Amino acid sequence: MTAIATDQAPRRRGRPGNDLEAVLRAAVEVFNERGYDGASMEILSRRLGIAKSAIYHHVSGKEELLRMALDRALDGWSEAAQRAQELDAPAIERLELLVRGTVAVLEDRLPYVTLLLRVRGNTDIERAALARRRSFDKLVAALVEEAERDGDVRADVDPKVTARLMFGMINSIVEWYRPGSRPDGADPLADMVCAIAFDGLRVRR
Repeated sequence: MTAIATDQAPRRRGRPGNDLEAVLRAAVEVFNERGYDGASMEILSRRLGIAKSAIYHHVSGKEELLRMALDRALDGWSEAAQRAQELDAPAIERLELLVRGTVAVLEDRLPYVTLLLRVRGNTDIERAALARRRSFDKLVAALVEEAERDGDVRADVDPKVTARLMFGMINSIVEWYRPGSRPDGADPLADMVCAIAFDGLRVRR
């Protein structure tokens, strides 16, 4: 699977301090706080302290902001998947690289991934995002299945179930992780996820 391309609307330049990136960040905050249906351009304009017309200078409406926000998370996942596919290594190593890449995207783009994981398919934009998620899920399951055939993953658990459990654990991080909340010197988050996912909890005696 290659990274899934999406059509990007041309980005327009705006006033300093109210550029497209600032508008998008604020929109994601509002979407996560109120839900997409509960958000409005009026609420967003108040959050930014600018007129709605200033927002429309950048985007056509909240639908475009939603698409851009979901693409920010999905593009990160696609890039991680691409790197894993291109690695010349056994499936288990490619799977670990994918896990680490996905955790890195979550840490770097936490509000965007949070929004993506709350999507339920109520709009065309959301359904398109869910289709991209399903493509990603298929890649994970295929890697697990290949690692199982290689003898590197236990064969008594369905690969699809293994993939769902593994990435369900990763996705749950959005519910508690906050940048800067972990103590200095703590193990990288990706290391801990991989330790649990690939080595388990029980100490073998």
